[in-house]
Amino acid sequence: MAEVDRLLARAREGLPRLRPVEAWAAAGHGARIVDTRPEHQRRAAGEIPGAVVVERNHLEWRLDPTCGSRIPEADSPHIQWIVICAEGYSSSLAAAALRELGLLNATDVIGGFDAWVEAGLPTVHPARPTAPRGPGE
Repeated sequence: MAEVDRLLARAREGLPRLRPVEAWAAAGHGARIVDTRPEHQRRAAGEIPGAVVVERNHLEWRLDPTCGSRIPEADSPHIQWIVICAEGYSSSLAAAALRELGLLNATDVIGGFDAWVEAGLPTVHPARPTAPRGPGE
């Protein structure tokens, strides 16, 4: 087994991952979907309506409620952040990192955006991809 597969398996231990329909339902009850896919993927495949866009390299800083570089929605460690990437791999690593920060309700979407589309859940294709959120935005 490759080391990266071991890392992924450790990240997923105890992570209550959600199927796309479960993630959509949770978002309807106050959970926040955070899309970490880079712009080129969002431009090509579309976006999830209402998702917060934060590229992976800024994720911890934008969602940590104790950080001065956070986004306004990240005002509590009790928020359920649902991370989504293209296929559900990097999102597991990201959700595990958020849990290490104390965001214990963080999780991710099994199969990522590809599974979201396959499930027939809502997507939008804006003329310009949504810009990633910055500090205070």
